Amino acid sequence: MMRFISIPKEDFKKIAKLFSRKIGLFFVAVAALYLDSTHLAKYFEYNQIVINIFMLAGFFWMYFRAVKRVRELMIYGVLLGVLGEYFFSVYLGMYTYRLGNVPLYVPLGHAAIYARVYMYSKASVVRKHHKDLEKIMYIFIALFALVYLLFFNDFFGFIMTLGVFALLFKRPKDRMFFLTMYIIVAGLEIGGPAYGAWEWPDTAFGIFDFLPSNNAPSGISLFYFLLDIGCFTFYILRNKTAWRRVKNIRKIKSKKIN
Repeated sequence: MMRFISIPKEDFKKIAKLFSRKIGLFFVAVAALYLDSTHLAKYFEYNQIVINIFMLAGFFWMYFRAVKRVRELMIYGVLLGVLGEYFFSVYLGMYTYRLGNVPLYVPLGHAAIYARVYMYSKASVVRKHHKDLEKIMYIFIALFALVYLLFFNDFFGFIMTLGVFALLFKRPKDRMFFLTMYIIVAGLEIGGPAYGAWEWPDTAFGIFDFLPSNNAPSGISLFYFLLDIGCFTFYILRNKTAWRRVKNIRKIKSKKIN
């Protein structure tokens, strides 16, 4: 371990195991995006239907294994995911799916990612060492965005990555969740365009020529944050009493610490 990291070996193993169990599935999903590839479509025209069925089955498997709170967040994730995808992809033309539609697996995937990252970031061993983990992720993300900028002329992605860092500057409680989300989204956004499942324009939104973009831009998770914040906002509005109770408990704990 590097000197600025102080995670005990046993706890690090627990975190790695938890990450593999909760998050590793989505790196497998990157390979599964081949089912919606342009290459496979040459031989089997119904390939998008197949991946939709797999994602639907996976979504319900996660849903019925989740606790009540996570289930509710997953439902909000699907609803907001559908609205967001049609707004950004179909209406704004920010990116385009292979068949010009919004595949079913996409909003279901948004909700599944949200649920898994939420459970991982709230795990006790992760919260215990969140500062050290955040250091690692900040460095990884900064290097990732810098490589995209230098080798792929990805100014748009780099600026969005800076936007992510700026948003998290005054949101310490959300850093573990959003930094983990960034890494997962980066992996999926490498796989999807590589297979031709979706495509991003050469410039930001296909409009701003002074902001060259890679296919896909590195910091695209910035837009996922809108979904994440939306899910959380809906949950609070639907559960005001429970949320006030949580805030009161936090205040009491904070006073005890001080």
